[in-house]
Amino acid sequence: MPTLPWTTLRSVEPGATALVMASRFRLRRGRDVPRFLVDSLRVHRQVRGADGALGVSLVARPLRREFLTLSAWRDRSALDALVRTQPHVGAMRRHRPAMAESTFTFWTVPADGVPVRWEDARRRLDDERAGVRGAR
Repeated sequence: MPTLPWTTLRSVEPGATALVMASRFRLRRGRDVPRFLVDSLRVHRQVRGADGALGVSLVARPLRREFLTLSAWRDRSALDALVRTQPHVGAMRRHRPAMAESTFTFWTVPADGVPVRWEDARRRLDDERAGVRGAR
């Protein structure tokens, strides 16, 4: 499956900042990929309709058993509200045992920093996984 490219959902007010979240999920077994892919698409759709979501992208690499997400938010409370509702909360519970690795990173950008570039998100995810703090 190719990347679902960045979709801008709302603009950021000039002078404001956005919270960015990137995640990387690696599954233990190939047999877990189809269900994770279906849930990833459901959550992607959920983000597109979420209050406070500014933009979203998804990269699915089924043969590598790897999924990456990138999203921008008005603030942390908007992101937290999404995480606590369906289908996201159910997907987290369902797939937790299947995870080989989960990495998350958060940072803020000025209004003109949205959309966020995948290259930056991948570097930050790699740094987070390696335990590098304050590198960016």
